[in-house]
Amino acid sequence: MTQHAPDTGSPAVRARGLTTVYGEGAAAVHALAGVDVDFAAGAFTAIMGPSGSGKSTLMHLLAGLDSATSGTVHLGETELTKLDDDALTLLRRERVGFVFQSFNLLPMFTAEQNITLPLELAGTKVDTGWFDTLVDTLALRERLTHRPGELSGGQQQRVAIARALIARPEVVFADEPTGNLDSRSGAEVLSFLRRSVRELGRTVIMVTHDPTAAAYADRVVLIADGRIAGTIDDPTPESVLAGLDALRSLETPVGTVA
Repeated sequence: MTQHAPDTGSPAVRARGLTTVYGEGAAAVHALAGVDVDFAAGAFTAIMGPSGSGKSTLMHLLAGLDSATSGTVHLGETELTKLDDDALTLLRRERVGFVFQSFNLLPMFTAEQNITLPLELAGTKVDTGWFDTLVDTLALRERLTHRPGELSGGQQQRVAIARALIARPEVVFADEPTGNLDSRSGAEVLSFLRRSVRELGRTVIMVTHDPTAAAYADRVVLIADGRIAGTIDDPTPESVLAGLDALRSLETPVGTVA
């Protein structure tokens, strides 16, 4: 379904020895247990694993939304695990984009205002050329004056993608971006995420439970019991399902969280 992304040199994001433990002693839960993983720049990578495998925990650490017990995360050459809260807030505003299962659009704003909101908050001028590229790539030109309540779910998620890309982030993190969409709208959103990589040069890291969604990516990273369990290049729904089935056969019943 996809072509493998070329090697673009240094990874966009990398983790080394990443460990997260909740609780202490016999009650300790290891959400991540020494994760080492790289995410290529200019590529679309999906993270998949059984429920409770640690995939959401991993994404939150990679995006600087949560703190690890030990280990390091680098965004480019910046070590996130050394930054204080203020520095992390600035980094997320300037260098990272987010797309969530819930669209998180402001209902009183038009689509255009929702897209440009991050720049307004940062006091940055809108690059009209880049704005036009996003709007046209995401087929939103005819919807810019509409408020979220006047848009379909797929259209709202495309607005959310444009908002995530407007500041030209180094990496876009997508957490179950099609979870609230029907299959047709979900396919549209995944196609646009893939186009943002192919045509706009972005890097996308997506958590999903859906093998069909994962097949839009260049590569799937499999996680189980808080550890990287393998990768699938040029995934298809069938190869992803086979990988997940293999993970479930090895899955332990306790000691991990989602």
